Amino acid sequence: MAGFKVTWDHIHLRTPDVEATAQWFESMLGAEVIRLPQRIDLMLGGAKVFLMPVVAGDGVNPPPVTPHQGLDHFALAVRDVDAVAAELKAKGVTFTTEVHTPRPGIRICFIQGPQGISIELLERDPKYT
Repeated sequence: MAGFKVTWDHIHLRTPDVEATAQWFESMLGAEVIRLPQRIDLMLGGAKVFLMPVVAGDGVNPPPVTPHQGLDHFALAVRDVDAVAAELKAKGVTFTTEVHTPRPGIRICFIQGPQGISIELLERDPKYT
């Protein structure tokens, strides 16, 4: 065990359209958009998400195709994942994996965010067998 403690500070996303990305996370997942003088941040499920613009010539690689090495996805816990999935489908969100129970006690699905970001939605409940 390390002799120190770590806590989450933020997630950093790069996007060619910061405003559209902020609006997607706000309208689809209920993120709070925080408009600062020089940038736009989000609060999502208690985590800070910083949005950084991608501009031509800055040397940023295109988004990877899932699955890939490195950061594969992030997960958000929800209540009633089936109802959440239905609401997101009605909003036009792309599902890369439909809602299912991969093992007892957990029900999950995966959606695709801006720039191909893979987001898992999950509900932990012993009722799922």
